Amino acid sequence: MRSYKVALLPGDGIGPEVVGVAAEILTYLAERFGFTLQMEEALIGGAAYDRYGHPLPEHTLALCKESDAVLLGAVGGPKWDTVQPASLRPEVGALLPLRKELGLYANLRPAKLSSALASASSLRADLVQDGLDILVVRELTGGIYFGQPKGRDADGSRAVDTCVYTRPEIERILRVGFETARGRKRKLCSVDKANVLETSRLWREVAEQMAAQYPDVELTHMLVDNCAMQLVRDPRQFDVIVTENMFGDILSDEAAMITGSLGMLPSASLGDRQTQGGTFGLYEPVHGSAPTIAGQNIANPLATLLSAAMLLRYSLGETKAAEALERAVEKALQDGLRTADIAAPGQPTIGTKEMGQAVRERIES
Repeated sequence: MRSYKVALLPGDGIGPEVVGVAAEILTYLAERFGFTLQMEEALIGGAAYDRYGHPLPEHTLALCKESDAVLLGAVGGPKWDTVQPASLRPEVGALLPLRKELGLYANLRPAKLSSALASASSLRADLVQDGLDILVVRELTGGIYFGQPKGRDADGSRAVDTCVYTRPEIERILRVGFETARGRKRKLCSVDKANVLETSRLWREVAEQMAAQYPDVELTHMLVDNCAMQLVRDPRQFDVIVTENMFGDILSDEAAMITGSLGMLPSASLGDRQTQGGTFGLYEPVHGSAPTIAGQNIANPLATLLSAAMLLRYSLGETKAAEALERAVEKALQDGLRTADIAAPGQPTIGTKEMGQAVRERIES
């Protein structure tokens, strides 16, 4: 029997609630589709800082490295915003080093809007009435966030951030973009700022050279400012967008917003390490820890469930289980089930656990 190990990092705020729902459904899917899951939980973020004095304890990192995949809830909250030094705050001291230590350089951010939720989008109905399905592939470990030199002059009057990319860094993220597009509609839009930036000119040059290896994929180029405009003008023109770190950070959030709710959006961060079922990855909902609603059974678990579906597909290779989970989420939405964040005014809502149960029932049926 196929067997996998998954690290569960519930984190802070609503993280334990939504990860708990996902863990129950993953267990059920393993039973239904004939594989076994060893799931082990560890602390991360503010919860880890409170207990161990560090948001990413060594044993948590070790567990992740020993696993086939990691499912993360959320980290951070106002309680830890003033922790000193700042490097021990959950977002800085946990997420960034976790991605670095695990070698995760490709961030996959689907922006998928169910036709059942078209009214929740901020765009005109005619643009989204049939739903949307865009995937942003963002380079995660290079660019201006990590380039050196970086810092401020002693008198505070001047600051420097350096944008650096090497050909190998660009090639590996573009390969993810091409391969992902090949499995979808075979359309890849490479986004850069080649009219201004040397890094973007290198990026475009590499993309053109690699396109010859993927004759079945249609490659187009778009400047980042135009892409930001086109996402709200006509998002249906896009299938897969691949771009560098900062542009991807901005565009993926913009794409997320046009779907209407962060509570619906999953993500995957992938590296090169291969597992028996696919590629090792870290999976997490796009939303934050939402501490103001934690423990009230009102958080939307669907983004975490869809992250779990990505985990099944990309890291475990359990495609049938992933598809069953995604279909069940869609069926729950088509049946009119809503948590508070995606409900129309006056529409009845259900809680976190109840939504999880509704999804499970639709997998069973």
